[in-house]
Amino acid sequence: MRKILGIAAILVCVTQLGAQTPPAAQTGTRRIPQFENDRVRVWKSIIEPNQPLTQHRHEQGRTLIALTGGTMKIVQANGSSKNVVWETGKAYWLDADPPGQTHADVNEGPRAIEVIVVEMKK
Repeated sequence: MRKILGIAAILVCVTQLGAQTPPAAQTGTRRIPQFENDRVRVWKSIIEPNQPLTQHRHEQGRTLIALTGGTMKIVQANGSSKNVVWETGKAYWLDADPPGQTHADVNEGPRAIEVIVVEMKK
């Protein structure tokens, strides 16, 4: 009888753990780390419409893979900008940013743009 009660208690605990509500899903523009070692850093960026990534720079070259494509406006710190189109399912090479140059990524489209970025380390 004790053995049955013990097994029942374990099942109740496991069931309760499985029923716990997961943490609230993160929303808004964000960068989600995926993997890093001494050669490479990988993250997923989700850029929501009209929620730009803040000014930043990339010291190293990187590959971008568009999971959900769209048109991204790249805004330099000096105010100049250009539009780039990321096609869903395609990969792109981006060189390191020139010394001292920063940019912000702005999604002016109607839906989120999601990309995986694989940045090489020296």
